[in-house]
Amino acid sequence: MKKIIAALVFAAVSACATQAPVESSIAEPETVQVMVLGSFHMGNPGQDVANAEIENMLTDKRQAEIAAVAEALAEFKPTVIAVERITEAPDYIDPKFQAFTPEMLKENPDERTQIGYRLANELGVTRVYGVDEQPSDGEPDYFPFGELMAHAEATGQSEALQTQIEDIQQLMADFSGMQEGNSVAELLMMFNSGGELSSPDFYYRTFYFDRGEAQPGAELQAYWFMRNAKIFSKLVQVTKPGDRVVIVYGAGHKFWLDHFAENTPGFTRVDPLPYLEKAAGE
Repeated sequence: MKKIIAALVFAAVSACATQAPVESSIAEPETVQVMVLGSFHMGNPGQDVANAEIENMLTDKRQAEIAAVAEALAEFKPTVIAVERITEAPDYIDPKFQAFTPEMLKENPDERTQIGYRLANELGVTRVYGVDEQPSDGEPDYFPFGELMAHAEATGQSEALQTQIEDIQQLMADFSGMQEGNSVAELLMMFNSGGELSSPDFYYRTFYFDRGEAQPGAELQAYWFMRNAKIFSKLVQVTKPGDRVVIVYGAGHKFWLDHFAENTPGFTRVDPLPYLEKAAGE
């Protein structure tokens, strides 16, 4: 096979060498730049396996810090904002933003409002999309953690799985204690610097619980990948070459959304860390 490929490459090069160059009429398309801002859930929804207790984001101090984050992100000049919200196909327009007023910043601590809507409103960005994915009728559970727990119990691995859960809970508890003395920008830096708070290790370690054809760990990982792939697919559908996107999402999604931004043709990943560092005064 390698010899065949080499021969084809040689033939192509030879043809180019003997023929007059032809100017291509197809220009290289501009990429879509995607900045994935992994965030802690500022409104304390408590829907994850392990949750941090988040301070009140509506105080004057925290509002000023969030405003500094938005000001720094604005330097990226986004043309599209995307958030973790279920919306209607095929447009995926976020109706919550259409009803947004600045007064809501004093009432709703959710990161979609505090960062996503604030940034869009300040820049006059009208293209705000909700690109979240959740299973509808007939679709799989994208996070079949119950099946993994039942399997662990049936195979005598409950204690090992519980230890893994407690490790994450401790990580979240540590983060809860870090809030005092750190600005919102500094807290967000913890989730966007490639450290433990956004690591996919929890998912990868579920392989160790699989036994033979009973593979709930592999299935959990595959369905989590599927959910994030569908999220990014929606983003692909609503963007065009040259767009600059800020997508505000729970930090647990950051690894895979970054992966898709880096590897999808026509897209490129933008690191939010330098913008957060500027907001933090570093």
